[in-house]
Amino acid sequence: MRQFVRPLLGAMSLAFISPVGMVATSAGAFAQNQPSQAPDVKQVALTPARIDAYVSGGTEIEAILATLPEDAADKPDPAMEAKLDAAAKKYGFASFDDYNDVSGNIELVMDGIDPATKKYVGAEAVIKAQIAEVTADKSISPKDRKDALDDLNEAKKSIVAVKFPANIDLVVANYARLAPAEPRKP
Repeated sequence: MRQFVRPLLGAMSLAFISPVGMVATSAGAFAQNQPSQAPDVKQVALTPARIDAYVSGGTEIEAILATLPEDAADKPDPAMEAKLDAAAKKYGFASFDDYNDVSGNIELVMDGIDPATKKYVGAEAVIKAQIAEVTADKSISPKDRKDALDDLNEAKKSIVAVKFPANIDLVVANYARLAPAEPRKP
């Protein structure tokens, strides 16, 4: 089941996983969305080859994930699992779970990259900057502001430290290839 939930959320987290994403996009408040820390990410060391494989296979795998029904995490489909595994293997991953681990590790680092400077500052600093932006943006309704701030403060509680510092360097070096085009999309 984890094999469907995290990648689907990972793909969506880069865009509209929470109300703050919609507020950020519609209000133009952010260049990057709220970090989506996933405490269940199996941290692995990334390599240039694994990042290349992720970039190469991402479009195909995300297209398959886009066809999943909303309740896919509740009812894993063996045929869909096989299709995802086959697509992941096509790009050199041992399985879809392996692709998923690489995706989660990239996301952990991306969550800590300042979208303005493209430098790694850590997820907490990114969230603090987003809190300041939401607080200062008067175009956001009070209810949406409260919801966004609640989401950001909740995200701060679930920040996960990157265990492999070399992953930071690799992801920052490949930021342009890994960051979705503006505006952020699912």
